[in-house]
Amino acid sequence: LYVPQSHVPQRLLHGEETTAPLLPGPTAEAPGIARTSSPAPVPAIAEPAQDVGQDIPLNEAGDDREIIRHGDLVLLIVENDIRFARVLLESARARGFKGLVSTMGATALNMVREYKPSAMTLDIHLPDIEGWRVLERLKNDMASRHIPVCVISTEEARERAWRGGAWSFLAKPIQSADRINDLMESVKTLIRRKGAGVLLIAPKGFKLAKSIKSFEPKMRLAHVATPAAALELLGKGGIDCVVASAGSINPSALPAQIADAVADGRLPMIVYDEANRVHDDDTSWHRLLKNGRVRLVRSPERFVDQLAFTLHSEVAKLPEAHRTRLEDMYQSNKLLAGKRALIVDDDMRNIFALSSVLEEYDMEIKSTDNGRDAIRLLDSDSDVDIVLMDIMMPEMDGMETMREIRKIESCRDLPIIAVTAKAMKGDRERCIEAGAWDYLSKPVDTEQLLGTLRAWLHR
Repeated sequence: LYVPQSHVPQRLLHGEETTAPLLPGPTAEAPGIARTSSPAPVPAIAEPAQDVGQDIPLNEAGDDREIIRHGDLVLLIVENDIRFARVLLESARARGFKGLVSTMGATALNMVREYKPSAMTLDIHLPDIEGWRVLERLKNDMASRHIPVCVISTEEARERAWRGGAWSFLAKPIQSADRINDLMESVKTLIRRKGAGVLLIAPKGFKLAKSIKSFEPKMRLAHVATPAAALELLGKGGIDCVVASAGSINPSALPAQIADAVADGRLPMIVYDEANRVHDDDTSWHRLLKNGRVRLVRSPERFVDQLAFTLHSEVAKLPEAHRTRLEDMYQSNKLLAGKRALIVDDDMRNIFALSSVLEEYDMEIKSTDNGRDAIRLLDSDSDVDIVLMDIMMPEMDGMETMREIRKIESCRDLPIIAVTAKAMKGDRERCIEAGAWDYLSKPVDTEQLLGTLRAWLHR
């Protein structure tokens, strides 16, 4: 459904009743974006618009979205095959989960915002957006990267899943229901654990031991000096991650129990190499580090980052010192520098408002005032990293424009963020169906805009 812009009150399109002035002086009336005086501590995924959930598409899988309550264990199932999704749903329900099902990646990201699931399963081959981009989006946002994700795909996707931050991997084809049931039990155990278990292989007095202990209130830390001494502890179970100083292990002589567990993904490992002992031409280290479950870090800040990432620790619940380190790393807008954005909006005031903010962070801005020019530009020039698409445009609205853009081969993997006034109920769902991967409502909050751009553009 298209409503001509002239039929929509300008105060709804531009948020003029609630938008704080963007710039002093004569340009203060620029309407498309609002500044916030005190940004949130963590750039969370934006809260859903108030109308989200009132116009949900047909729930083909028959999931539990209508009965989810605060405190429920919620599993989000992102799966292209609706029949297999129902199998996962029933197994999850049998273990006390409420289930959500989406066959579309962008819709799944919308569900993350709205329902804040406890865990996810993720198919890679989705009709709208590759599952790898969904995983990347989740793991680059401080508000969602703690969510454990099990990638369910063919065997060749395993290593990439580990590198992308997946918690678990299930290879297709799945011949036995026991494998699905075991997965659900593992997810439930992870979510309900009282404290993470870390096995530290390092000399006595290792300076990061205190940092590990302070990570969670009920952190369980076992400290040994050698890999051989770690074997007995590994046999007892309850270890979620191995941390090793580079000087305490020989990658070509790891005990088989450790090497096998790392190789098949059951045991993630973080190697701390502050003294630069690991070199690119060292073949034994190269073989170990090519495993996506092994992370090499060389600074205390990156160590905190990777420990939180590996343990699926919620950033907002970390001690202040650790949380501040992560915020300093991921809230930095330096990564926006040099990125190229295309703004499509028929109102030059909105283009000016968005451009003014993004150019402050050294982004390169292109703009068009109609959908047809945007399509021609992208068809002839693929040198664009992200698109901000207004929905309410005359002649060719944003919905139709996004559908046409998705037909361009080079634009199938291009992040498009819909930017719309909340003039119609169900805007978010319609935008996603048309090809948007994310959604911002006017007046656009500056921190929400920057956080969304960081999450999509982070590499």
